[in-house]
Amino acid sequence: MTVTDHLTALDEPLRETAEQLRAVIEAALPEATAAVWHGHPVWGLGDRPGARPVCLLKPYASYVTFGLWRGQDVPDPSGRLVAGARRMASVKVRTAADVDPVLFTGWLRRAYELETR
Repeated sequence: MTVTDHLTALDEPLRETAEQLRAVIEAALPEATAAVWHGHPVWGLGDRPGARPVCLLKPYASYVTFGLWRGQDVPDPSGRLVAGARRMASVKVRTAADVDPVLFTGWLRRAYELETR
C-alpha cells in the first residue's frame, strides 16, 4: 500500500486533513522518502522508511496525529507539540484548518536537521 492509497481510503474530513498535512510535509521535506510503515504514513531519510524516520501521520476516528520522532528536541513556542514516548512529540489535528503551514514547516525543518547531523 502506498501513502496515496492509505490517505485516499480515509473518510472525510480526515482525508482532507491528512492531505493538507501531507502537502506541508512534502513541501518542507522534498528530500524525504514516504512510505507506509507499521500501518501509517512515515517520511524519513534514505531508502528504508524506518531507518531514519522524521515524521508520521496516524489517523484516528476524529483526528490525525502528526508526529515527529525527535519532536521533544524541536523548539515549540506555540506549545502545541505534546511529548510522547522516547524523544517523540505530536499534535492532534482535527481539521485541515488546524494545520499551520509556517509552524509545521519550522518543526519539520528542525526535525530534519536533527536527523542529518
